[in-house]
Amino acid sequence: MKNKILILDFGSQYTQLIARRVRELGVFSEIQPFGFSLDKIKEAPPAGIILSGGPASITAAGAPMVARELFKLRIPILGICYGMQLITHTLGGRVERSTRREYGKAELVITTASPLFKKVKPRSTVWMSHGDSVVATAPGYKIIARSGDGAIAAIENRKENIFAVQFHPEVVHSQEGKKILANFLFAITGTAKTWSMKNFVTNEIAQLREQCLNKRVVLGVSGGVDSTTLAVLLRKALGENVTSIFVNNGLLRLNEEKEVLDSLRRRLGLQVTYIDASRRFLKNLKGVTAPEMKRKIIGKTFIDIFYKGLPDFDFLVQGTLYPDVIESNPVQGPSQTIKTHHNRVKEVQKLEKQGRIIEPFKFLFKDEVREVARLLEIPGDIFNRHPFPGPGLAVRILGDITLKKLSILKAADDIFINELKNSGWYEKTWQAFTVLLPVHSVGIMGDERAYGQVIALRAVTSTDGMTANWAALPPDVLDAVANRIVRQIRQVNRVVYDITSKPPATIEWE
Repeated sequence: MKNKILILDFGSQYTQLIARRVRELGVFSEIQPFGFSLDKIKEAPPAGIILSGGPASITAAGAPMVARELFKLRIPILGICYGMQLITHTLGGRVERSTRREYGKAELVITTASPLFKKVKPRSTVWMSHGDSVVATAPGYKIIARSGDGAIAAIENRKENIFAVQFHPEVVHSQEGKKILANFLFAITGTAKTWSMKNFVTNEIAQLREQCLNKRVVLGVSGGVDSTTLAVLLRKALGENVTSIFVNNGLLRLNEEKEVLDSLRRRLGLQVTYIDASRRFLKNLKGVTAPEMKRKIIGKTFIDIFYKGLPDFDFLVQGTLYPDVIESNPVQGPSQTIKTHHNRVKEVQKLEKQGRIIEPFKFLFKDEVREVARLLEIPGDIFNRHPFPGPGLAVRILGDITLKKLSILKAADDIFINELKNSGWYEKTWQAFTVLLPVHSVGIMGDERAYGQVIALRAVTSTDGMTANWAALPPDVLDAVANRIVRQIRQVNRVVYDITSKPPATIEWE
């Protein structure tokens, strides 16, 4: 396919982010595992191939490899991070373990003119994440850039149309990253811009109509951006032949069940069945402290509720996004599990094997879903809501879950979000929430010694959720939030603010 970019996945947490950046530039991309058949590549040659990063060391036994023949197909190739080390190692260069791992922001210094760096600033900030380094290039390759400390940062073999970079151009921290990817697509591979979210919506509606004709389709809605957008998309594709169910798991924010039903039924005109299963969820979660177990129990309980009411449904449609998939250990490649998402548990996987799961958004990121929502004319205040995890407040209460803890967290979260909205900071942040910590802190309240609970505030800025920076909220906003929480919630006597970015942390605490 002339205008397709094939991405071979070596386990990077950013693999789908590469695909997303390529799509942003108007080019269709497809992810396949690193062992994807050479014969299939030859049958439908892509315009270019990108080798992703990955957590493995190229010097270790069992490191993921590709056949040397891949580099003889005369298809332009871009290696990223592990991909650069793989190219070098496979073709006769030398890669060694670094004495000091390079991680985070670094300076890129371009030393040689290259089509990969056309109109790219001579010096810029890039994002590094590697433990191995190229110390000698393979025959026929030359160094075209170094990092600020002199390490090899980019190489090329212009004759073979193979290029590689040690940094991650796909993340927002790499200032000129998108321009570098654009150079690979248009100056090197010669692809054309044929991909758009508008085309995605059109194609997905047609596919849903074909796949779900005369079938019983069930959708779980939560009021979040993903499931709401999916519900509107399904109605556009299938009319009223969809059973939309809103399950109250007891882990929602303050008064959220009422707000969600109003948005779905009155404002969007969707037919929604409401099930209050809060007691059942809380009973199943009683005494559970391990975050992975919480997620699995919530996922299983959710599926059990669907089974009980709808034993003969044909398809369960989910609003799963790619961050959910990749953080739950995807099938595409050797990516490491970060956490199990509630909609990726074994009960869902069983349905998937039976061909009964449909996930139209599983290759999309949150901001892409918001673009779908905009195209479907969903009101902005609905699709611009902050993301909310499927397991809800269960992963924002560290430790076991009780009604008392839920009450404290709901009240604190409501105060935080209201203060952000009143100050105009809600729209400036990607996500903001409170976390109830499993510790008590000494304080003084009313001239008496108090031993109260601790609330952590978390607010981040991001474009895709795969990487995020902590939001630099003004001191007066933080002060107002902390004062209100401590003043209005008698069980809390201390508020702290999380200033960790992703990576190394995730956005949620569990």
